[in-house]
Amino acid sequence: MGLKFSVITSVYKNDKPEFIRQAFDSITIGQTLCPDEVVVVIDGPVSQEISVVIDEYAQLHSQLFNIIRLPENKGLGNALKVGLEASKYDIVARMDSDDYSISERFAKQVAYLESHTEVDIVGGNMGEFIGAVDNIVGVRNVPEQNVDINNYIKARCPFNHITVMFRKQAVMNAGGYLDWHYNEDYYLWIRMALNNCTFANLPDILCYARVGKDMYARRGGWKYFKSEAKLQKYMFDKGLISFFRMGYNVLLRFVLQVCMPNKLRGFVFRKFARK
Repeated sequence: MGLKFSVITSVYKNDKPEFIRQAFDSITIGQTLCPDEVVVVIDGPVSQEISVVIDEYAQLHSQLFNIIRLPENKGLGNALKVGLEASKYDIVARMDSDDYSISERFAKQVAYLESHTEVDIVGGNMGEFIGAVDNIVGVRNVPEQNVDINNYIKARCPFNHITVMFRKQAVMNAGGYLDWHYNEDYYLWIRMALNNCTFANLPDILCYARVGKDMYARRGGWKYFKSEAKLQKYMFDKGLISFFRMGYNVLLRFVLQVCMPNKLRGFVFRKFARK
């Protein structure tokens, strides 16, 4: 029968109905191994068009979809906290409402967790596309082995958030999802590392993320920089990184996120942070 698992995702007012439909199809009819539950957290009021799409899938897959409506927008970290706590199964996968999972994603991850019972979370590589899914503009590769991931986490986020599948209890033991501006995932992986969790990434592309100029804009500015600088300070305070490493990380982020214009930041990401 295999491990039963939930998928958690969050939808909010700025999402596009056609992207939600594509994302939902990719984790249901598009999968060789379908989830046993899809928890959709509607993070605050949404348009009628979005509601129609969600209601359609909830009716079409009435035994599969669990729809949770939050009366006001709480942010991704808080929405995922609600979704995770509501999930029925010990194995949980993440998915965003505007991205796309490959057809064998869940089959590969479940098989891996079944054969590697010591692993608490497994992710994979992520393709990035503009417009159509086959218009790939970059690939974000991440380290595969636990020791390499634990080293990588000291400099950069070691998982592509939309690709991860994890054991719910391991995440809850580390405090679960918590709000942290634009970095709720990185914050969680850090706490899991401090909790001695075992990490892994598959060498495959598991998901495709929709990107564009606005993505690089979101990765810049004082608010984003302060969030990341605070996260570096947290790692230093917890003994995960040295003072020198913290200073280097903060300086690099200051240059990328505050000093660089969006167009140049986009070029740097595509040239040096993507394959």
